[in-house]
Amino acid sequence: MIRFFKLIWSGALAALIASVVCAAAAEAPPVVAKIKAHPAIWTVHSPNATAYLFGSVHLLPPNIDWHTRVVDAALKSSDVFVFEAPMGADGQAQTEAFVRANGMLPPNRALPSLLDTRARKDYRDALGAAHADPSALAHLRPWLAAIVMQTSALQASHYSRTGGVDLQLWDYATAQHKKIETFETIEEQLSLLMPKDEKLEKEEFEAALKQLKTTSGDVGALVDAWCDGRISDVARLMNKGLLSSPGAMKHLIEDRNARWVKRLDLMLAEPHTYFVTVGAGHLGGPRGLPTLLKAHGYKIEMSATAG
Repeated sequence: MIRFFKLIWSGALAALIASVVCAAAAEAPPVVAKIKAHPAIWTVHSPNATAYLFGSVHLLPPNIDWHTRVVDAALKSSDVFVFEAPMGADGQAQTEAFVRANGMLPPNRALPSLLDTRARKDYRDALGAAHADPSALAHLRPWLAAIVMQTSALQASHYSRTGGVDLQLWDYATAQHKKIETFETIEEQLSLLMPKDEKLEKEEFEAALKQLKTTSGDVGALVDAWCDGRISDVARLMNKGLLSSPGAMKHLIEDRNARWVKRLDLMLAEPHTYFVTVGAGHLGGPRGLPTLLKAHGYKIEMSATAG
């Protein structure tokens, strides 16, 4: 199962970790023409609280304007902002520490030396497709090199971390002095990206090299669906790479949603208005957060944010 690419979209820190590692993930130049998006938003009602659920695409072209009257009204009314994991300067510092501890090969080993002849060819091809600097990748572990290469490829196509929803909302909440909470720690989220078995790590890296040349169409379709508020299409495209591996789908999406719903239960007992931002792949489908919250007895309303 190829999980790296999808985690760039369902894990906000994949873009951050790439920017921490090397210049290969430098931000893309802005695209001038603006595109007006109308993504979906859910409103959750409890006797004591209200929560808005907003699905993020973590890397977006900087010309996409997703602010609408509905979104901006929800932002203004919310006093607590909830994210998957810490971002900002603190998140970057913790990410750097995780990379130092878990992302580097021993000094006497280089990434290409782990690959056989066929995989080395795929690696060279993937470097070209990703516009990545081989010297910046040479001493990274395969799991980390895959993230950097895939993020670099997206940024070369004008998909930017600064254009992504999470970072913009984190910056907004910080500037407005709002209370911020997170579902996971940096270590918990980044550990999801790192296979514990070296053989599996190498296999997934080699699969990611092949996938780098074939995924651009999925990205464009995903962003179009998100901009149009087509929830079922967003969920299908975001989780496409996980459907063939039920174990990974359970580990990366379903189990985390179940844990997050327990946290939301506690939050919704408090007299606050929450703006909850998570990867859009966590919101659609029968095990998405809105469906799980509805099963817990909450009233849920969903709308595309036109206007």
